[in-house]
Amino acid sequence: MVQKIWNKILAKEEVRQNLSKLREIIKDGKNKEICKKIISENELVLEQLLESEDAKTRKNTALLIGDLQLNAMQMQLWRTYEKEETLFVRSSYLIALQKMDMTAFLKPMKARIKELSEKEIEETSGKHIREEMQELRKMILSIEGVQKHKFTGWQKLSEIILLANRRHLDIVFNEIKQLPDVMTSDAKMMNAGIRLKTVALDQLMGIRTWQEMLFLVNGMKTCDRDALKAVETITSSKLMEFLEDRHKGAAPFYFRVEVKMQDVEAKTKFVKKFVTTLEEKSGGKLINTTSDYEFEIRLVENKDGRFNVMVKLFTLEDNRFDYRKEVVAASIRPVNAALLVQLAKEYMMEDARVLDPFCGVGTMLIERQKKISADTSYGLDIFEEAIEKARRNTEAAGQLVHYVNRDCFTFTHEHLFDEIFTNMPFVQGRKTPAEIYDIYVRFFENAGKLVKPEGIIMLYTHDKTYVDKLVLKSGYVVLKKCQINVKEDTWFYVLKK
Repeated sequence: MVQKIWNKILAKEEVRQNLSKLREIIKDGKNKEICKKIISENELVLEQLLESEDAKTRKNTALLIGDLQLNAMQMQLWRTYEKEETLFVRSSYLIALQKMDMTAFLKPMKARIKELSEKEIEETSGKHIREEMQELRKMILSIEGVQKHKFTGWQKLSEIILLANRRHLDIVFNEIKQLPDVMTSDAKMMNAGIRLKTVALDQLMGIRTWQEMLFLVNGMKTCDRDALKAVETITSSKLMEFLEDRHKGAAPFYFRVEVKMQDVEAKTKFVKKFVTTLEEKSGGKLINTTSDYEFEIRLVENKDGRFNVMVKLFTLEDNRFDYRKEVVAASIRPVNAALLVQLAKEYMMEDARVLDPFCGVGTMLIERQKKISADTSYGLDIFEEAIEKARRNTEAAGQLVHYVNRDCFTFTHEHLFDEIFTNMPFVQGRKTPAEIYDIYVRFFENAGKLVKPEGIIMLYTHDKTYVDKLVLKSGYVVLKKCQINVKEDTWFYVLKK
């Protein structure tokens, strides 16, 4: 088949279409090698096709050379690119070159992108020039990598929103109030977080219950849903000043975009136009990338039909949960475990003996120990893999926990425990609701054999109805009961006999 199509190209029969056919069939690895072998003996033909009067023939030829990684034709590709006058073809040469070693072209690539950045782009040609610039930036990035900036803005006055559990914003707010250098008089709780201005970002890293830190930048707190108008708002804002004031090193800065809106089709169109236009209008100071980005522009659709605009800095290192090297499917998020500790801290004792009978990778015990030191902590799990991961996480946290690969219903210890602090199993994988309910029944039947008569049981559960039913039946008193997540219908209980 490859030889037959190539023969048609040699005979100048429907050249453009047959080049496309070749590109399609060489997606199969075997056909690619056959094609490469046949064409390598006739590379002069490809050179001639790159000079074709038909623009689409030149485009398909360039892409085929890239698909086959014909490195000997690199220089020919670049030279043809430099003299190409048809705009929609230009990016095809660059796409082809990306599949080869491009190091030799780094200097002329930078010169070309500088030339394009300084050029006034007409609306009729804008799309193709932006595509060309985008491919050039990809090539330069693949050679040089992202030259990441170091965050230095810990004491810079910043207006931020700390996203946190919507049902327990008061927990985070009260923790912030304990830090006088952080709290400001205009700090307030909003729907999804806490908004404040501060010159002590470093101190906020000691609070473990907020989920994300987002920055508000002067001049771009809201923007239009039209991509071009949104870019105009951002480029005329204090964004570059914000980035440069908080980082060591000059532009470019590498970004990604996160858009939260209902209309998926409109979202896709918006993002594509927004990122290419922002790169262009920033003069190359802001570069979009799908990996190794330094900050995120987050656009959230609001009730006024506009976007609320926030910035998330990935250069600002959040090391609060760095110990969590390992996870399993049922693992609780560490920020949620930290929240549970805050909710239960009044019932926890210093130097207590603590047991987690369904410990997973150890997150609950680690977070408890970070808040209130325990005398002895034990974690049990029937899955050996989880126990091994828990040991690695606990070592990374610099803590000591005794982990045992055993069913909690067969576990015994010479001392009873002061506390049980656990994330109860829930339906996932092969587990059925009946099996999960049976675990709850057995847990409540056996808990008294593990915890002291005056001991405390703290449960995070996905199955509130099971707990409510068995608490009454087992004679436990509910000291605290609160919903953690409405969508997941998760709850936290503090129980005592």
